Amino acid sequence: GWIWKVIEHFNFAPLTAVLSVNYLDRFLSVYPLPEGKAWVTQLLAVACLSLASKMEETYMPLPVDLQVVEANSAFEGRTIKRMELLVLSTLKWRMQAVTACSFIDYFLRKFNDHDAPSMLAFSRSTDLILSTAKGADFLVFRPSEIAASVALAAFGERNTSVVERATTTCKYINKERVLRCYELIQDKIAMGTIVLKSAGSSMFSVPQSPIGVLDAAACLSQQSDDTAVGSPATCYQASSATKRRRIGR
Repeated sequence: GWIWKVIEHFNFAPLTAVLSVNYLDRFLSVYPLPEGKAWVTQLLAVACLSLASKMEETYMPLPVDLQVVEANSAFEGRTIKRMELLVLSTLKWRMQAVTACSFIDYFLRKFNDHDAPSMLAFSRSTDLILSTAKGADFLVFRPSEIAASVALAAFGERNTSVVERATTTCKYINKERVLRCYELIQDKIAMGTIVLKSAGSSMFSVPQSPIGVLDAAACLSQQSDDTAVGSPATCYQASSATKRRRIGR
């Protein structure tokens, strides 16, 4: 819960949230933490979020400032740095992780007759990816399977036969596993754990920085001028790279 509050507080990109959880899960899968020491888990969360923001954000607060939101413990910068180094070495410096974000553009187009997805479908897919990143139930699925399931759910498809036909056309994914993941998403939507945006809801949060405003305007402009080049999903994946190029000029 703490990571998501910090992400929202600083208006970090969705991929930053997904990466931080990815680092956390991968670290815990090979490096068990001592029991009864909640502060170690908190320190790990701070370090993973700090590393993810360094990977994806062009501007980020100091690691110590990430603790501004309901942190149970306050750590010094050097303590966070040592944990960052432990995470880096444990993950063998493989920080450019493959996540559902890596595949979502492909599947949104695949299940939309290769056309660019609507802003609603794109917005829903972003929310769904973030929701799956929060749930331990989805750890058993591959990123590509989650992305395929999210794309189907984002289009609001509920007909099982249509879903099966769509997944059958993708020879590189396991249809049964995608259907299981898709059904899990639908179950959570039915329970209210995941809420899909409606057609009349707001598509974007209001950007909190000048760069955020420029990026949002660029995405919308690209979509209207040339849908094939500037699809929402493409903007989503390329957002950080675009920012880096702008800063580097």
